Amino acid sequence: MKSIFLFLITGSIVFFSCTKESQEDLNDAKVTFSFKFDETQDRLDSFGQPSSIPSENAALSPSFSQLSPHFIELVPSALTPYQSGAFIYKGAEVPANNSNNFSTAIDFDNAILGDETAPFLEVPLKDIQAGVYNHLRVSVAYQNYEVKYNLNNIPVVGDLKEESGTIGSFVGYNTQINKLKIFSEEIDVNDAKLQGYWAFETQFAPPFTAYNQVLTGSAPANATTVVNPFPSSPIPLGSCVVSGSFDAPLTITGAETEDIHITISFSTNKSFEWKDLNGNNEWDLDAQNPNDSEPVVDMGLRGMKAFF
Repeated sequence: MKSIFLFLITGSIVFFSCTKESQEDLNDAKVTFSFKFDETQDRLDSFGQPSSIPSENAALSPSFSQLSPHFIELVPSALTPYQSGAFIYKGAEVPANNSNNFSTAIDFDNAILGDETAPFLEVPLKDIQAGVYNHLRVSVAYQNYEVKYNLNNIPVVGDLKEESGTIGSFVGYNTQINKLKIFSEEIDVNDAKLQGYWAFETQFAPPFTAYNQVLTGSAPANATTVVNPFPSSPIPLGSCVVSGSFDAPLTITGAETEDIHITISFSTNKSFEWKDLNGNNEWDLDAQNPNDSEPVVDMGLRGMKAFF
């Protein structure tokens, strides 16, 4: 009898422990989000259709290092209105300090930068509204990437061809930027900038490091491509909220016990575009005459899809 009683107690303890462990597993299950930057992914226009480069322009596929989203929204259907899905992340905002008709701006000082090396975000599954999600929207605030260019007409030196440089481009609706480190150089901006603002840092190798500099500029208003294949749920002008689809419906029940890992893949296929004034299909900058430099016209990502 004593041995049976001991067995019953031990069995109760084991049963209780398993129940507690299952409950902990349930509470700890999470969804993680990672980024992928794919220059081979389809190049789409603002309506989600295949896009070609205008004959007067040229474009390249930049080498991405970082991206900062302002928000991530899970979307049940193509009919779900803008910002009516399930928000799983939203970055900080501050009051705008300029006269651009916005009362707020993305707070770049507190923005989170993501890359391909580690998950950008982890969210407990119990915190996500239960439902079936076929699509998602990502508000892209900031991009950092390397491009090739020519710097011409340098005093004494002449022209430097096929050089590398780093661009920090802001494609969010409005971003408060105080200090900005592009690659190795940091500049003071101390202003709220509309979609299209960029800063470019040259990266000359010796013996030309003395010529390194930071240039700034802005793409034309509302010229940044924002891919949205769902015309029934339009996106406001001037905001880079890219819409895309999961490769299979994402079902959240709230009873998941295993983690879900989602990869958000952005198309960087010829996503950096400029006016090709001389027709050589290369981005040409003029060291002495900035007006002769080829202007940037588009820095928008060229599509988005997600899989898990």
